[in-house]
Amino acid sequence: MPVKTARSNDRPSENSRVESGSVAEAQPMQDFIEYARNYARSNPEAAALWCFGIGFILGWKLKPW
Repeated sequence: MPVKTARSNDRPSENSRVESGSVAEAQPMQDFIEYARNYARSNPEAAALWCFGIGFILGWKLKPW
């Protein structure tokens, strides 16, 4: 009987959602962060404008006086 040896591609990766036939827990915050990073890499100008706009609104609403 042949013995199967473990190879690196036989093991599920850390980012894999399917583990031994069952679905892993949903991680919405990590998914959102990954989506935001991918969006910022593909659209850096729009991401910078979003950050500026959000910072402007927060700074305006949170001023100390």
